Amino acid sequence: MNINDMVLVSVDDHIIEAADTFEKHFPESLKDQAPKLVKHPDNPAVDAWMFQGVAVGSPGLSAVVSWPKEEWNFDPTGLAEMRPGTHDIHQRVRDMNVNGVLAGMNFPTFPGFAGTHLANLPDKKLSLAAIQAYNDYLIDDLCGAYPGRFIPMGILPFFDVDESVKEIHRLSKKEVGCRSVTMPETPYGVGMPTFASGYWDPIFKALVDTGMVASMHIGGGFGLIKRPAEVLPDDIVILAALVSTIAASDLLTSGVLKRIPDIKFAMSEGGLGWIPFLLDRMDRHMINHSWTHLDSLPKGKTPTQVWKDNFLGAFITEPTALLTRERYGTHTIAWECDYPHSDCTWPYSPELLLKELQGADCSDAEINMITHENVANFYDWDPFKHTPRDQATVGALRSLATDVDTKETSKAEYRQRYEASHA
Repeated sequence: MNINDMVLVSVDDHIIEAADTFEKHFPESLKDQAPKLVKHPDNPAVDAWMFQGVAVGSPGLSAVVSWPKEEWNFDPTGLAEMRPGTHDIHQRVRDMNVNGVLAGMNFPTFPGFAGTHLANLPDKKLSLAAIQAYNDYLIDDLCGAYPGRFIPMGILPFFDVDESVKEIHRLSKKEVGCRSVTMPETPYGVGMPTFASGYWDPIFKALVDTGMVASMHIGGGFGLIKRPAEVLPDDIVILAALVSTIAASDLLTSGVLKRIPDIKFAMSEGGLGWIPFLLDRMDRHMINHSWTHLDSLPKGKTPTQVWKDNFLGAFITEPTALLTRERYGTHTIAWECDYPHSDCTWPYSPELLLKELQGADCSDAEINMITHENVANFYDWDPFKHTPRDQATVGALRSLATDVDTKETSKAEYRQRYEASHA
């Protein structure tokens, strides 16, 4: 396949929330209590979101795109030091164009990847208002500004099942639609009931009724990995994706898929390498350990069959796992860019991805499946509804962005530009 003919859709990117995120959609009667972007009380040089008396900043690794690697760290940072595409939707689209990416799905930052930060704050009335306002901002304002360039996804007030069900149905009626909600991949890791408890069943049923996907992004289960006192940053970065193995095992053994056989789960940013191992282990377990009487899947189905029918895995770069794709199903693989995080491949995603796919002897048909067709099928989302296919390719999109600067840029230089533009 010619690189310029590829069509790329990323199922995992992230948005750094702009200062006006909650201004338009927060209820007027509560607006004085809405989240506000202010100078961090402990470090006035950076920004933080203040809500319900709690300050939350953006860690550096969430916005490193185009920074020199010697400037990467976990320290909090501010909008002034970030590449504008991290928080400005218009610049984001230009960054997508120069990277040849047609569309992406954006997970939150300040609310938590699964909305867990907002959900865990004490005033649930204010948290509910913030979650609904955030969804309106992300779907109506950002996705609505560029139809077809983003796959709309929402967050839930999962501390209240009834409100979560209502929110799912509200989101399903939006003009640009909503194709997924992000949820805690290991809810007991954030103090919530397990999937086996039945607590989540009404939410999963509502997702099935509205044709949405549950996106389980790594993050909430970090605390399940006990590390030594001298833990290094590398430990979290390397091991975090393996929490998806725990999450998928939880889902397959919880009975959720027996009770709600049509529910769909996207395992976001977990990679692929653990999938064949887990399926080998679970398929054998169901036979060899029948003494446990585990009866958690639709009648007559193996874990592998359930994976192929109900799950989607995603990868950034993973050459070895691609070699085993037939084991778990090429149709269950999607690609992610992870812009603007430290794992992202911007602005050379097409080059790196095509080399990896061809190195795994993927046919042109398989390349199309992995780069966009699987996403379209799994999320029931038409990538060419707003952008004709000949205008959706890497070559066509890059032709729109020949003036976009992709060179390495320091935080200090971004700050100088930001201050000059806001003078």
